[in-house]
Amino acid sequence: MTQTVRRVAIIGGNRIPFARSNTVYSYASNQDMLTAALNGLVNRYNLQGEKIGEFVAGSVIKHSRDFNLARETLLGTALDPMTPATDIQQACATGLQACMQVANKIALGQIEVGIAGGSDTTSDAPIGVSEGLRKILLDVNRAKTTGERLKLLAKIRPKHLAPLVPRNGEPRTNMSMGEHTEITVKEWGIGQEEQDQIAFNSHTNLLRSYEEGFFDDLVTPFQGLEKDNSAREPNLEKMATLKPAFDKKSGKGTLTAANSSALTDGASVVLLASEEWAKEHNLPVRAYLSFYETAAVNFVGRDAEGLLMAPAYAVSTMLDRAGLTLQDFDFYEIHEAFAGVVASTLKAWEDEKFCKEKLGRDKPLGAIDRSKLNVRGSSIATGHPFAATGGRIVSSLAKMLEEKGSGRGLISICAAGGQGAVAILERPEA
Repeated sequence: MTQTVRRVAIIGGNRIPFARSNTVYSYASNQDMLTAALNGLVNRYNLQGEKIGEFVAGSVIKHSRDFNLARETLLGTALDPMTPATDIQQACATGLQACMQVANKIALGQIEVGIAGGSDTTSDAPIGVSEGLRKILLDVNRAKTTGERLKLLAKIRPKHLAPLVPRNGEPRTNMSMGEHTEITVKEWGIGQEEQDQIAFNSHTNLLRSYEEGFFDDLVTPFQGLEKDNSAREPNLEKMATLKPAFDKKSGKGTLTAANSSALTDGASVVLLASEEWAKEHNLPVRAYLSFYETAAVNFVGRDAEGLLMAPAYAVSTMLDRAGLTLQDFDFYEIHEAFAGVVASTLKAWEDEKFCKEKLGRDKPLGAIDRSKLNVRGSSIATGHPFAATGGRIVSSLAKMLEEKGSGRGLISICAAGGQGAVAILERPEA
């Protein structure tokens, strides 16, 4: 390993267009999608036959057959099959965590180049069997005679045959992310109008970016789809008429289908390397992954914090390590799991009490320039295939910094289980 920590270069990325669940990719597996995204990256950067230091990727919703997803995906591409691969998972932060793992090895000199990624599908979700049926079937497998097996099979009742479909909820609270976020936006006084405006901007920015050709070298068409099919021309008046999606009983819910990210299928990958490797392969560096941080909050019990508020803490810690303020950025990429999470996080950073009591700061982190927020669209418009979102954000932000010529970008991604991952991308002036 090197004696010093090296800079980690982001060369570029690739993804397939994201598709709303149960539409275009209904019969595509995680491996199908991740292979398509990785093959697109290999072709774009002429990596055929290249032995990469490591491919790190994962998914949140996966079948048991996907126990070795990253390796099986790699073997379906033109990369050298001697390239090792590792699976990883941290809910919605999976893609960014994969980037961190690859970056750490590059920074320490363990590898020269690596690819990080993620894939998720809720269309091809695994269907489980009931616990009662599972135990009977295991006993049948252990039985030694046909008579014993038939006796055990006779125990199966209609109640055992009900399938178990994956649920987007928290095991410790039995509440969905949307239900948790409804609590958070009420605590922070975030109304539907503000959330709808964030969603409106997300769609507007994404559609403009496609028209400008921004995604031409970031997206590979897949199964006939050329752009994210959740994107649509937004209408604030229509958005205001939608009924609550999660808090339906009280009549006071402000999260709707329009200001929440939809269940989505998709995959993304990012190519990271040392500066030396990039130079040897004549590949320009778009940006550098310079700082990153993870955090978790307690979201259960009397002193519970908002489920998706961990990035507010992680950013505070990361800024201190980097010696930066919240205002020292040209772009802010705050994952839009829900527009309400974005609004609540921004308000928390402006709140003196929160910053003092929760973050231990003498003064608030302060407000950001919202014209710099998610300027190429985010998860409400693109959709949110859980493990693929991090790669999408890193790739897009790196290109934004390249186009600007210099600057910094902040990434903030909330995740299930009260967790969050954040990062800083930088591009020095030439």
